[in-house]
Amino acid sequence: MRVPLSWLREYVDLPAGETGRDVAAKLVDAGLEVETVEQLGGGLKGPLVVGQVLTIEELEGFRKPIRFCTVDVGSANGTGEPQEIVCGARNFAVGDKVVVVLPGAVLPGDFAIASRKTYGRTSHGMICSGDELGMGDDGTHGIIVLPHEHEVGTDAIELLQLVDEVLDIDITPDRGYCMSMRGVAREAATAYGLPLRDPALLDVPQPNSYGYPVKVDDPAGCDRFTARTVTGLDPDARSPIWLTRRLQKAGMRPISLAVDITNYVMLELGQPLHAYDRSSIDGTIGVRRAEQGEKFTTLDGVKRTLDAEDLVITDNSGPIGLAGVMGGANTEIADSVTDPATGQVTGTTDVVIEAAHFDSVSISRTARRLKLSSEASKRFERGVDPQAAAAAAQRTVDLLVLLAGGTAEAGVTQIIAPGAPRTIAMSADHPDRVAGMEYGRETVVRRLQEIGCDVYGQDELVVTVPSWRPDLAEPNDLAEEVIRLEGYGNLPSTLPQVPSGRGLTARQQLHRRVGRALAGSGYVEALSYPFIGEGVFDQLQLPAHDAARQVVKLVNPISDEEPALRTTLLPGLLGALRRNDSRGSHDLALFETGSVFRAAARPGVAVRLPVDRRPTDEEIATLNAALPAQPRYAAVVLAGAREQAGWWGKGRPADWADAVQAARALAVEAGAELVVRQGQYGPWHPGRCAELVVTVDGVEQVIGHAGELHPRVVKAMGLPARTSAMELDLDRLAAAGGEALQAPRISSFPVATQDVALIVDASVPASAVEAALRKGAGELLESLRLFDVFTGEQVGEGKKSLAYALRFRAADRTLTAEESTAARDAAVALAGERTGAVLRGA
Repeated sequence: MRVPLSWLREYVDLPAGETGRDVAAKLVDAGLEVETVEQLGGGLKGPLVVGQVLTIEELEGFRKPIRFCTVDVGSANGTGEPQEIVCGARNFAVGDKVVVVLPGAVLPGDFAIASRKTYGRTSHGMICSGDELGMGDDGTHGIIVLPHEHEVGTDAIELLQLVDEVLDIDITPDRGYCMSMRGVAREAATAYGLPLRDPALLDVPQPNSYGYPVKVDDPAGCDRFTARTVTGLDPDARSPIWLTRRLQKAGMRPISLAVDITNYVMLELGQPLHAYDRSSIDGTIGVRRAEQGEKFTTLDGVKRTLDAEDLVITDNSGPIGLAGVMGGANTEIADSVTDPATGQVTGTTDVVIEAAHFDSVSISRTARRLKLSSEASKRFERGVDPQAAAAAAQRTVDLLVLLAGGTAEAGVTQIIAPGAPRTIAMSADHPDRVAGMEYGRETVVRRLQEIGCDVYGQDELVVTVPSWRPDLAEPNDLAEEVIRLEGYGNLPSTLPQVPSGRGLTARQQLHRRVGRALAGSGYVEALSYPFIGEGVFDQLQLPAHDAARQVVKLVNPISDEEPALRTTLLPGLLGALRRNDSRGSHDLALFETGSVFRAAARPGVAVRLPVDRRPTDEEIATLNAALPAQPRYAAVVLAGAREQAGWWGKGRPADWADAVQAARALAVEAGAELVVRQGQYGPWHPGRCAELVVTVDGVEQVIGHAGELHPRVVKAMGLPARTSAMELDLDRLAAAGGEALQAPRISSFPVATQDVALIVDASVPASAVEAALRKGAGELLESLRLFDVFTGEQVGEGKKSLAYALRFRAADRTLTAEESTAARDAAVALAGERTGAVLRGA
């Protein structure tokens, strides 16, 4: 919401010396988010005056049309003689009043104006457009043509209100009433302790039976509808400068007088309005739900297919407006048209004004589904004051009568669904308990009255909420109002008392060790959003029944394309890898640790926890039971070179083995024994996928996979060739390792190394051979490493040779050759028994 300071002063008598930054600071203290304070006309220096075009000469021989003009600027140039100016615009004629900047002036952007020779003539100044003066878009993209009543030589800086300050306020969803000058003025008045001149306090005639006929079929969707009629409008009437300038400062483009007035009143009072061409309406105006699949063309010329939940405005011919979102093209206010033969101007002369209050949820759903966000829908989504509808209609009628020469018909239509004011019961000391400081009953009552509440009672207060604050629904909302108006900066800072000896939990310590280990291995941490679209599962080639496809969907997602919580870290990491690769970084190694979200078989319902006391254990348990499971995962992705080439060597590319090694590094940090064996799952390449297995409570569990991604996944996601990845369940890895890390045993006795080469069938996994060797070698085995895999004629068809280095060591003595050989032989014997392995060369 853009708030011109000059407009704000109409409703609050701010101190004369207050700047936009001063006002912004006050509003920020009151809880509003003021993004910027824009200085309009900064650096602007005159003379900038009203001039009248006397002559126009068309210059020939140039690539674009050029005109040499003489302009009467009165005595502003010091001579009284016509000013000679070269101009390329063509939207003005002889006799028009224009804005002229004379030599010596400075325009926004430090653009100094001087006499200069151009196109064979000398131009003494400029005829200005709105863009050149920093006024914004007026729809013409040409020279400013002023109404004829302005005198030649008048100061255009003051006339066009070029110098001002504009506060740009980011309105949060609970502050919908501040999407109006009325709402911001109320906050400013409260912040300064000054009275408010409420622009909605108008004399409004009572509804009667001879207003324009209206029928509301859905009072739940539309609980208030006001209709007023104005006839005899001058179709040639233009919006005055003060009106167009306020719209431009507020970020809206002037269109036509009737539309400008409805937009102006919306900005002023926060009530969206719509003006219908009365001659285009066929019979009674109605409000109903759309029929499924019903067609309707909106003002932007787009034909839209409606849903049964959409609320529409109708007449006898069908829909004429999408309630609270956008009007229809069939009842649009017609542009004025001048007959070149007679000079007669035709256009809309009679209008029906709609000021209604619609259900915020319905409007929000319609706007989101149709991707049709409008100034009206933004306000209805956040909540509009239902009692402002009649005042907004009256204000619109008054301006149409004043500026367009219309006549207000006596008929007033007002349909109101039965309802009662909302009341909230609250103890007088509730804000004290929420804030942790004492305000006292008088302060609480005073602050609630300042925001428009009626308050009754002593120790137990009964608060009647004002109609413009639909966000106030419970005592905590009222407590928040008291606290913000008293100042968040005045809240005491109390540090929590932490018992000595407590630090990070074992889980937190593991997460830090994992991050340090991966960073030390050359990986860079990348944090991604926890949202995904379900189409990514097809890109990852997950089977239809895969548990990862069971997602938790958000009721109000940030993006319609990613409406679900992630069940895997890979989409976010792979997206980061793809973006970096597309921007020239081809050697990549990224990692992320974070929660994934697993949908429960039956979704629970979360309870609302109190804020004025610590929740009970039962309340916390109930809340936790309603949440989806959120295990913590770790994942890495790699592409490009893992080791760079240089004088030291050729380097090497990243491959599946690096992804597997990352998993091993995490297992070391967790103190868990990780079994790596051949596997196959979703996005990984068959034959280049490792299954990551741990044993928890005597039961083997697959906790993840590592390896090279499938080429089809690489193509579908636009990844570099041979991209590798690893992902595992960090919580289950920690469960397999226990709470405390075991320090390595350091022996002073020498190691005995024995190498064995075993021939097995090509189908036998190396992990099975390794497990048998470990079991058979016994307690003397310190480590086991596969250092060579060989296939060829020497070992026979369908066979492979696996070479292992076995390290033996005793804690209390030096092993003899016989002991280490016996342990080796026992390992080989068990491997032969379990896997059919035989010693190579035996």
